[in-house]
Amino acid sequence: MTIPSDHQPLQPPARSVDPAPSVSPEQARREQDLVDRVVASFDDTESPRLRQLMQALVRHLHTYVREVRLTEQEWSTAVAFLTECGHVTDDKRQEFVLLSDVLGVSMQTIAVGNETVGDATAATVFGPFFVDGSPRIESGGDLTFGAKGQPCRVQGTVRDLTGRPVPGARIEVWEADEDGLYDVQYRDDRVAARAHLFTGDDGRYSFWGLTPTPYPIPHDGPVGRLLEAAGRSPIRASHLHFMVSAPGLRTLVTHIFVDGCDYLDRDSVFGVEDSLVKDFVRHSAQEPPPDGRDVAGRSWASVDFDIVLAPAEWRASRVHPSARRGR
Repeated sequence: MTIPSDHQPLQPPARSVDPAPSVSPEQARREQDLVDRVVASFDDTESPRLRQLMQALVRHLHTYVREVRLTEQEWSTAVAFLTECGHVTDDKRQEFVLLSDVLGVSMQTIAVGNETVGDATAATVFGPFFVDGSPRIESGGDLTFGAKGQPCRVQGTVRDLTGRPVPGARIEVWEADEDGLYDVQYRDDRVAARAHLFTGDDGRYSFWGLTPTPYPIPHDGPVGRLLEAAGRSPIRASHLHFMVSAPGLRTLVTHIFVDGCDYLDRDSVFGVEDSLVKDFVRHSAQEPPPDGRDVAGRSWASVDFDIVLAPAEWRASRVHPSARRGR
């Protein structure tokens, strides 16, 4: 396997890999003895949860190495790849998050940590482009701040599992512009296509954003070369990010996706949930928005997204007992 670099694409292994290689009993015992010794080295870890995490990680990593008969050169390639991920990462780009996303690990941790309860809205991946300290807008306001794209009115109600509206819920929203760029990818420091707002006493909210369009995740680095070597597309299905929080309720990180998007079944980070695919209704420039907004002679879209939050204690009850004891 060729070492990946800025000038050389990641290449698949030249040799074929036996899916079930056979080794002598003596070699198998030698390999298992090493696994047992490494696992045992964590026996005295003070935190029960950390001990569980590290011992399971060791077992699974060694199982992988033994299953594929990983070579020293291949392991060096993997280390170089991870090192480059670290070099690419900065305060505006998190290559390790992208790697976790394209391997489906981000979505799997969400699945195991956010088991759906009742009618609670499904969670999905966080993504690497959330920024703390977004500007506040009033309900009904505009979060685009000059970002390019078709205007889109989003509205809905935040409720708990009993159906009661949740007043004062904080809603963080962020999205890419029509060129597929988030504001943190702009050359200047302006904030655009992100904001936060609060629900009213009736739990309702609304805002103006942009109609989502498909875009590629950053693929000019090591993760992009991995996707290319695997013959996979870097394109994400059209989506809009939400993070919703309220006292006593579980914080929800989710998206809404555009029904009819060509990438719903091949989203590069496996983030699409059927319940999050919504009908974005298209309106002509001649059709006035219900709130009287001036759309400057442009076509626009609208979508309804009602959000149901699970109780906070439900999430806590699903934490592994050893994790609670170890904190």
